[in-house]
Amino acid sequence: MIAEYKQKDLSNILCVINDASLKYKGVIPDDCWHEPYMSEHELINELDNGVRMFGYHKHNMLVGVMGIQELKDVTLIRHAYTLSDYQGTCIGKSLLQYLFQINKSSSLYVGTWRDATWAINFYIKRGFVLHKRKQTVQLLKKYWTVPSKQIDNSVVLEKSINT
Repeated sequence: MIAEYKQKDLSNILCVINDASLKYKGVIPDDCWHEPYMSEHELINELDNGVRMFGYHKHNMLVGVMGIQELKDVTLIRHAYTLSDYQGTCIGKSLLQYLFQINKSSSLYVGTWRDATWAINFYIKRGFVLHKRKQTVQLLKKYWTVPSKQIDNSVVLEKSINT
């Protein structure tokens, strides 16, 4: 059901990401939207930078993905997407619970678009706390490599894990 996906699975991972990300079109700033939302080159770069991708397999296909990036003192949740036809069916919840189990740090952070209220609510329902603007900017600059326009339009949520 849930397994780690590697570089050989790029096309399947990208299929999920680029299908699910269509939900952002018209929600995030137009100059932050592009098609495909994530290119093969971008995904390879993420994997090369330590992002580990996990996928939820159902009906003989990959239907959801969620990555983690373990840094010195924290773990980042990266690239959490579910195929549009499977959204709302607990696939994201299952992937997140799996990542909770394998997580090695005491803090989990996730960044998302400020206007992606469905994503923010998903994480809040699962015990994440939304950071205030100043802290969000500091965290995005410390742990992510994203353009300033994305920093201006993003939020960061955190979940402390008792280890």
